[in-house]
Amino acid sequence: MITLTEQEQQALDTSEEPLRLIDPRTNAAYVLLRADLYERLQAILADDIDMRQVAVLVERAMRDDDANDPTLAFYQEKYGRKS
Repeated sequence: MITLTEQEQQALDTSEEPLRLIDPRTNAAYVLLRADLYERLQAILADDIDMRQVAVLVERAMRDDDANDPTLAFYQEKYGRKS
């Protein structure tokens, strides 16, 4: 395990976003995340996701959002979509 330098620790303390680090040898970019966040992301990404299920969930979320959008009719009229 690598211990953070003082400069890296200060950057972590002042940043609201995960730190982006650059490897000067390769110019490859890396993101430094807390271990608990990384483990949560890893668990989400490791799940076997059926894209059809994702599409259904996205459509449902958009439908719910559209139902509460007072400007939807304006945009549909402006961009040629029928209500």
